[in-house]
This record gives sequence, C-alpha cells and structure tokens, in this order.
Amino acid sequence: MDAMVVTHLPDVRYLCGFTGANAALILTGGRAVLFTDGRYTAQAKAEAAGTKVVIAAKPAVVAACDWMAAAGVRRCGFDAANTTVAGLETMQKAVAAGASGVKARRGMFVALGPLVARMREVKDAEEIAKLRAAARVGCELFEGMLTFLEAGLTEAEVAATLEYAARLAGAEGMSFETIVASGVRSALPHGRATGAKLPKRGFVTLDFGVILDGYSSDMTRTVHMGKAMPGERDVYDSVLEAQEAAVAAVAPGVTAGEVDEAARNVLRRVKLDKYFSHSTGHGVGLEIHEGPRLAAKQKQVLEQGMVITIEPGVYMPGRFGLRIEDMVLVTAGGGEVLTPSVKAWIEL
Repeated sequence: MDAMVVTHLPDVRYLCGFTGANAALILTGGRAVLFTDGRYTAQAKAEAAGTKVVIAAKPAVVAACDWMAAAGVRRCGFDAANTTVAGLETMQKAVAAGASGVKARRGMFVALGPLVARMREVKDAEEIAKLRAAARVGCELFEGMLTFLEAGLTEAEVAATLEYAARLAGAEGMSFETIVASGVRSALPHGRATGAKLPKRGFVTLDFGVILDGYSSDMTRTVHMGKAMPGERDVYDSVLEAQEAAVAAVAPGVTAGEVDEAARNVLRRVKLDKYFSHSTGHGVGLEIHEGPRLAAKQKQVLEQGMVITIEPGVYMPGRFGLRIEDMVLVTAGGGEVLTPSVKAWIEL
C-alpha cells in the first residue's frame, strides 16, 4: 500500500487524537494528514499533535482523495468493516476526477481487515487508567441507585435519575441508552426504560455505562424488589456462579470461547443454559462494543491489556430475567474486575 485512509471516527481519534465529528485521516510515507472542516480549525490543531491538518472546503473524505490523487498514490487501503458501499463509491469518484482517467484509478482502493480495531483491543496504561475511572463512576452510580429505587417509580424515572447523576459526576454522556427492565420486562435482555412501574415484588435489571474522557464503561446489576418468589433466588445464584466462573477463566492465552464456555457450563448444569440467549461479553474502550467477542467457539486468544465484559444472563419470557455484568482487565495473573460493586443478592 502507498497509503491508508481512515474514516471511522473512533479509529481517527485513536491514531491522532482528533475528536471532531467530520474527519478523514491519510497515513502515507511516514506522514499523517488529517482532513476536516472549518468548524474544527482550532480543535484539530490542538488535538492532532504531530499530524498535518488540512481544513477543507469540501467533504473531508473527498478532500483526502483529491490530495492522494495529486500525490500520486496508486494503492490505498481502507477498512471494509467501517466503509459503506456509498462511501467507497464517493472515494472512487473523487480520485477518478482528480486523475487523468477513470481506468488509471479504478483499482486504487483495496479492502483491508480491521487493522486499527485490532490495535485498539489491547489497551495501554493511559487507556486502562481512563477505563478504570469510567468504571469507578459507574459503580458509584449504582450504589446511589440502591437508596433511590422503590416500587412505583417508572423505569424511565430510574433511567433519567441515573443519567442525571452521571452528568453531575462528570460523565460526557452515557455509553448507550440506559436499560431498566423490571418485573416481567426483566426477561427482555435489552429492555429499554419505559413508563412501566417498578413492581412491589420482582426483579429490576440496570444495564448502563458512562463515557469519561472518551472511554466507555459498562456494567449490569440486578436487584429484587420485595421478597423473592420460590426459585427466583436459585436462578440468581446460578447466574452469579456462572458470571464468577467466567471471570475466573480470564487469563492471557485463554480463548474467548473458553471464557464463554465457563459461564455456559454452569448454567447447563442446572438446565438454565437454554435461557442464556446472547454471548458472554465483548471488548470495551473508545466504543462500547469492540473486539474481542466472547461467544461460543470463538478462537481469538485473550491478551494482556484487553478490557472485556463478562455478562451472562437468564431470560424466561413471561416470567422474569436477570443479568450480572462486570468489566474485566486481562492481566498477567488473570482477570481483574474493574467494577467491584456488590453482586450478592439484594432485596429492596
């Protein structure tokens, strides 16, 4: 390759520090050239240290292609996982317009694997510190919610209160739309907060995260309102055992599939595995969902410095559901939980 074009904004931020909403980054010949628009003149120059900044009057990716055509770039790699068909056509048309003829540039763009995404999977010390801080805020928010939750509040009120507290704690925003699922709705793995009221008796699942200095946290805790019905505590204890078994399986050299199996095996033993309907976890960093993916038969090997989630759950439609989730750092000695809030059974 003569060059690589990067347009996925989290990748741009990772490579050069720029946090704006319009950017194309060209890497070529030992140089990095960032293209953006006039809204970000001061911001780009302040954030993208060591990178040449070009303020363009046209779309950033078009300006980047014009620059490559003028520079004589003949083969340019792009991330196929984050480039749409329309985006590729835009780049092809831009370089064709800047060249002597369409044929001269037809084969210029070459699809590459997720090179930057793979780099991002292993965090450095600065990134780990940011993830620790974001996870700490999440734990503090959950502890605060324990004094707030009560029967009759709507799920939407709970989500709004949590998100307001997150802002007051310094969060730039939420990592994703806060999940509050209560009563029979707790059987929805991704039950968005609604006007449904928290029951006098039943589970409440809170799944949320905050963004702090660009990095996301992610955690889930499930509590029970009132006295448990027969069998509910047993299911909770089984999910907790599965979650802790998966955390204990985390170590460098272990495959993502082996961690998934550690959780699934516990639930299989008590005949609850059929109610566990999603993967065990995923990487987290500048994006809430990054590699690696912790799912059945995944062969990717965990590496020291990865930060992953461990989040098994059980969901019984028409009855109830629950999930327990931690962020876990892969260290030389195993897995370090970054979200150490209480996971033991809680009745409110």
